[in-house]
This record gives sequence, C-alpha cells and structure tokens, in this order.
Amino acid sequence: MNISQVIKKALITEKTMALAKKGKYTFAVDKRADKTRVKRTIEALFPVEVKKVRLVNVKGKKKRVGRARRKIIKQSDWKKAILELKTGQKIDIFEEIKSR
Repeated sequence: MNISQVIKKALITEKTMALAKKGKYTFAVDKRADKTRVKRTIEALFPVEVKKVRLVNVKGKKKRVGRARRKIIKQSDWKKAILELKTGQKIDIFEEIKSR
C-alpha cells in the first residue's frame, strides 16, 4: 500500500474543526492501514510530527431505499484516524477551510 492509498480524505465537520483547534486532526483512512503506516504517511505529506494516532472502525449505516422504502441497504464500513500533533504544529488544510 503506497502513500496515496492510505489517506482517503480529511474529515471536515463541526466536531472535527473543534478538535483541530486543540491540535487533533481527523482523516478517513484505508481499512487495512495501521497506526505506524498512518503516522509515516502524514509525516511524509505534511511538515509535522505526529505525537499520537488513534484509529476508529466506523460501522456503515443501514438505509431504507426504493419507492416504498422497503429495501434496506448497508453502507460500507470505514476507518477513521484521529492524529494528535506536537505542540505548536498544525496542518494547513484545516486552517484554510476555517477561514471561509
């Protein structure tokens, strides 16, 4: 698995933006990624040092679809990484979105 496959996207919600102010950044990652691989990838992509990595397996939701809403489908499971950076460091992607 190479660098481009580990990190899928940055998660931008009200809750993650509040965490970003505290130095914790949230990303959706590949389901096969482990903590050391996520840490090495973030340090390679951004000029930061990762202090701590937490991984969360998120279960996919069940949705009712169709004209009569009788058919039930399940969305895919995915993995979330919450990264804590060393003090004084930040990732610019989250800063740009805050300013909008």
